[in-house]
Amino acid sequence: MITNTPLTAPAAPAEETRYEEELARGLAADDEEAFAAIYRRWGTLVHTMATRVLGDTYEAEDVTQQVFLGAWHGRAGFRPERGPLGAWLVGITRRKIVDALAARTRRLTLIDSAGRDADTTGPDEAAPDRVLDRVLLVDALARLPRHQREVLCMAFYEDLTQAQIAEQTGMPLGTVKSHARRGLHRLRMVIEQPPAPDTDL
Repeated sequence: MITNTPLTAPAAPAEETRYEEELARGLAADDEEAFAAIYRRWGTLVHTMATRVLGDTYEAEDVTQQVFLGAWHGRAGFRPERGPLGAWLVGITRRKIVDALAARTRRLTLIDSAGRDADTTGPDEAAPDRVLDRVLLVDALARLPRHQREVLCMAFYEDLTQAQIAEQTGMPLGTVKSHARRGLHRLRMVIEQPPAPDTDL
């Protein structure tokens, strides 16, 4: 004999919705504990989205930090009637990823421009802004730890692959990759630092 099992809707979705609404109210009330819970709940999702698009763990970590800082500073702009908290965070994440991709493009353009300038016949033939770009890059490289600077200089100016750098330096390939990744991350932070205010005014 076949018996019909009563159909009961799972309570989890309703509980999840109530919990999300509670977190949203906490965010609106400047509750830091609620914000910490928001980070625990959506931090992995934000980081995963950033990693999939950017392909770089360090950049993804930076984007994740920017997303939640932006969410905290912009918490007054959250409107529950426009959508749930999770969707709002996803929207911020997408915008920060776009910003990161744009910044990456600017860095690559800067590096490419500086590399081409190294092969010109003299400074008189280079435009002033390109000369400035090269100065900024050289200054940023000079601030890096020695191994990171060595790896990036070999990649930028000698156009060597990471495997070739490993062969020439005797470093394991994994170490070269790590130095390159960390060096690019530091380089981005240095290049994108806002200029110091002019105190002579």
